[in-house]
Amino acid sequence: MKKSLAAISFVFITFHTIAQMPWYHHTTIYQIYPRSFYDSNGDGIGDIQGIIQKLDHVKEMGYETIWCSPFFKSPQQDFGYDISDYCDIAPEYGTMADAQQLIDEVHKRGMKIVFDMVMNHTSVEHPWFKKDVAKGKDGNADFYIWADKPNNWKSMTGGSGWQYSKERGQYFWASFLPFQPDLNYRNPEVKKLMLDNVRFWLRRGVDGFRLDIFNVIYKDAALRDNPFSWKAVPDEKNPDGFFQKFKYTINQPESMQFAKELRAVCEEFGDRMLLGEVSGDRKTIRKFSGDEKNDGLGLVFNFEMLRYKFKASYFHKLVENIEKDFPNPFMPVYVFSNHDRRRSIKRVKDDMQKAKLLHLFQLTVRGVPCMYYGEEIGMTDARIKFKNGLDPIAQKMRKYPRFIFDWAGETPNRDELRTPMQWNANTNAGFSTNAKTWLPVNNNYTTINVEKEKGDETSLLQFVQRVLKLRNDMGALKNGDIEFVERGKLPKNVLAYKRKAGNSEILVVMNFSKSEKSVQLPDNFSNVLLSVSPAEKVTGNKLHLSSLGAVILSRQ
Repeated sequence: MKKSLAAISFVFITFHTIAQMPWYHHTTIYQIYPRSFYDSNGDGIGDIQGIIQKLDHVKEMGYETIWCSPFFKSPQQDFGYDISDYCDIAPEYGTMADAQQLIDEVHKRGMKIVFDMVMNHTSVEHPWFKKDVAKGKDGNADFYIWADKPNNWKSMTGGSGWQYSKERGQYFWASFLPFQPDLNYRNPEVKKLMLDNVRFWLRRGVDGFRLDIFNVIYKDAALRDNPFSWKAVPDEKNPDGFFQKFKYTINQPESMQFAKELRAVCEEFGDRMLLGEVSGDRKTIRKFSGDEKNDGLGLVFNFEMLRYKFKASYFHKLVENIEKDFPNPFMPVYVFSNHDRRRSIKRVKDDMQKAKLLHLFQLTVRGVPCMYYGEEIGMTDARIKFKNGLDPIAQKMRKYPRFIFDWAGETPNRDELRTPMQWNANTNAGFSTNAKTWLPVNNNYTTINVEKEKGDETSLLQFVQRVLKLRNDMGALKNGDIEFVERGKLPKNVLAYKRKAGNSEILVVMNFSKSEKSVQLPDNFSNVLLSVSPAEKVTGNKLHLSSLGAVILSRQ
């Protein structure tokens, strides 16, 4: 093979061969936001039975693991991320019996299910918080973080994170929103009870957890002031912002150590996924995965792609860098969208053809792909005025002009990316029989919906389904190492890489340009397994790529 590659001037950058991996290192994840997925009882709100009724859609698409955003008992001030009881279900979503049925039905279909575990904070309605408030500052060890006088710490959403409790006469710390007080993990009883909550669901068959803002769990014990910073806005690589360096509130060494403790608890039940939401540069987030043997969180999100650039050079450089920090036995997680950030298609101006290339990359590169519900059909962001937003962050930001956020390419109104799933062209996109859904359905549901795209061979849905089937069938795509074709040996704005595992070997070639391209292929790489369009042709050892075309090839 080396002789053949040299003869046609292909230079490959070879990365790490994948050894034996846990199941969660080669799975595919589909994120469900329960409130917006499917309403089974006609109250306008998605629910657990609705998820159960639509499991076959997820299975037929080819996804292997489902991640459900929280449906635990909650006053719903942050729509489930403010939990008042970790071992009960919010009545609008269903019952404990429904939750158990969901776990069982997922397993019957040969899939895995992970729950969203919010370990950093609870709701102010949680009994633990009420007890802390009632006992006063002279009581025993606190379950939450209290201070007589607030320091300068800023919350992750801006402004001071300290909130005053008149009844107790002290301030409590809230990293995210005012009604979400942070737990005090320096109290051993807090840690024990939270780990017991984890075991509660593991005993019921949950395959693991997605961990909400896990890197915020520990704060500085001495409550030292954070240093000043000129950085105004946090981003994916650097969580500092609001003119403050979050030195004492984020990414503390104790949080990284706690990842190992949590991993040990999960291993009491076998291989269980721990997928962490952490922020920081790659070297920092890697620390949450533990030492060289990956003994911390099994997976951590890499959020760099949330602000992707639609260029071959961008994706080539991104993966090169990630591979250096996440070699075997570590595995990167690639995500374009989620319940907090704009849908991926927004950045390519809702272009379905470009969306195909994005998902082809996400599903064929070495890593775990995590796709947000509706991405498989190209669901787009809605446009909802901040003053009409149910999202507490939208209400917090309503005083600022909308154009500032549009210019930055983001929205603080998360309602816009949480609209109901678009199942068909019927009333309410087939999401609910209720005249009023909890959020309005996006106006484009008559043209973008599951039913319509199932009947269209050229649709995004059918394309994603074909890629997922190929990934599930081919060891090279699930378990293989990755070799990139050097950019200088390819036409401008073309990306190419090989995946190889044992005797299984494939080549992925993508044209991020609107111009047609011609690519010289290695010997015998002429068998087209999948293409974006019929216009892609192989003649001899040359591949013709149409505008925004892409192919997956194997040897003849």
